[in-house]
Amino acid sequence: MTNPNFIQELRWRGMLHDLMPDTEQYLLDHPSTVAYIGFDPTADSLHVGSLCQIMILVHFQRCGHTPIALVGGATGMIGDPSGKSTERNLLSIEDLQHNIEGIELQLKRFLDFTGDNAAQIVNNYDWFKDFKILDFLRDVGKHLPINYMLAKDSVQKRLETGLSFTEFSYQLLQGYDFYWLYKNKHVRLQMGGSDQWGNITAGTELIRRIAAGNAFAATCSLITKADGTKFGKSESGNIWLDAKQTSAYKFYQFWLNQTDQDAKRYIKIFTLLDQKQIEDIATQHDQAPHLRLIQKTLAQDVTCRVHSEQDYHKVLAASEILFGKGTNEELKSLDKQTLESIFEEIPCIRNPLTHQDLEEQTTDIVSFLVEKTNICASKREARELLQGGSISINKIKNTDANYMVSSKDLVCSAFMLIQKGKKNYYGVSI
Repeated sequence: MTNPNFIQELRWRGMLHDLMPDTEQYLLDHPSTVAYIGFDPTADSLHVGSLCQIMILVHFQRCGHTPIALVGGATGMIGDPSGKSTERNLLSIEDLQHNIEGIELQLKRFLDFTGDNAAQIVNNYDWFKDFKILDFLRDVGKHLPINYMLAKDSVQKRLETGLSFTEFSYQLLQGYDFYWLYKNKHVRLQMGGSDQWGNITAGTELIRRIAAGNAFAATCSLITKADGTKFGKSESGNIWLDAKQTSAYKFYQFWLNQTDQDAKRYIKIFTLLDQKQIEDIATQHDQAPHLRLIQKTLAQDVTCRVHSEQDYHKVLAASEILFGKGTNEELKSLDKQTLESIFEEIPCIRNPLTHQDLEEQTTDIVSFLVEKTNICASKREARELLQGGSISINKIKNTDANYMVSSKDLVCSAFMLIQKGKKNYYGVSI
């Protein structure tokens, strides 16, 4: 257990945005309670924007409480209008189920499902699938006045551009989730991003009106970069937690490339390091900023927890190959996905030869460098670079102008890494 005061833990980490009155006191008076956060299954992987919500559940559990992660199999069929300018595309039941299974696997990497305060994963489809529409309108819908629902920011911001009844009903469905969990799982607190405040308080209102009960709400700030731009995206799109969608190498590089200002915020939000550890790291970083200690610590911690320690070491080896003194053995130790990630960072030549060409050894190194890949401008340049020891294949220097390129030069049966001079790397993919 860390700091038993959960709200205090969120506050010093800069993760607290809104708090319903009496929430902090309730948690102090109840050292073991239950709270939940909902995750929409709009994709089969969560992304780093969702990681903040996961970390809130992790801290909640470490403070002695019981966390519940709700995966919205029912609400995912509709889509939350909060923070959206247009209506989402509706997903099929099959797509939703596939997405739910992927998200559940990811959540299990972070939360502890054993012990007295074991985490739980629930799917709201389980209590909505047999709920008849007339019963829902009579038993739930009558308790929230239209003017109350219209006043929500998520609704107001969409009235001018258009809001379907389907999306308008979302806050009622999410509110009922809170009520159902209140009645059946003893949940007293719902948490989420600051854009969820309206949906969460709709739930506390339903609990008050239907069950005459008290429930609480807490939200965290939506994470942005220091310049105000959206957090969690690279030039190629979202940074996902699934290695199939964002490789461990690209994931590590995302954190490593954060500015000093952003990294000092993110290390509090996305790691489990305590306040003193983070302050010590920040002090060391400020003494030698060029060493990027905060970024390296952040990138290591998050990569190990989201992927694995083994993946982290592969990533370091990959970084050494491009930016350090990586060896042929280290290059050969990398898997295909990591190699593909490396090749996204450098010029890549696709299919200059066939596997048959390589098996039959039909191409000499000079022709390969000039005619097949355009790595060198002329055969004269290629020969001079070879003679001077300035050409390497897979981190091994080649000085033989008569060398025949063969399948033995492939890594993972598909790749070659050509180095020209000290810093010019080219990927060759067969």
